[in-house]
Amino acid sequence: QVQLVESGGGSVQTGGSMRLSCTVSNYRYSTVCITWFRQAPGKEREGVAAIGGDDSTFTIASVKGRFSVSRGNDRYTAHLDMNNLQPEDTAMYFCAFSSQVVNIMNIPPARLFEAWGQGTQVTVSS
Repeated sequence: QVQLVESGGGSVQTGGSMRLSCTVSNYRYSTVCITWFRQAPGKEREGVAAIGGDDSTFTIASVKGRFSVSRGNDRYTAHLDMNNLQPEDTAMYFCAFSSQVVNIMNIPPARLFEAWGQGTQVTVSS
């Protein structure tokens, strides 16, 4: 069974930076799409950034220029680098895995994800 392990997260002041990492285990095929979602209290979950099986990437407009997604040392790890963090970025961040998504042009639909991470809290204080 595919598992995801997230790391990073914590508390930072406004304008600070943080890196989240997500590693896929128990999977050794080439197509690895990792997408980052976040959910703030009282709000719906939203997709934030994704990297597809072909290493194409997508970030939503509200974080473009501040957040970026990239591969780690191998294709089973992805990073979400977050810069100039704002209080509205405070949320629980989750990564999700799909073996089906190759090219990324938008946040993939939730039905395509086969595994989810446990979530890591990001808190930005003013």
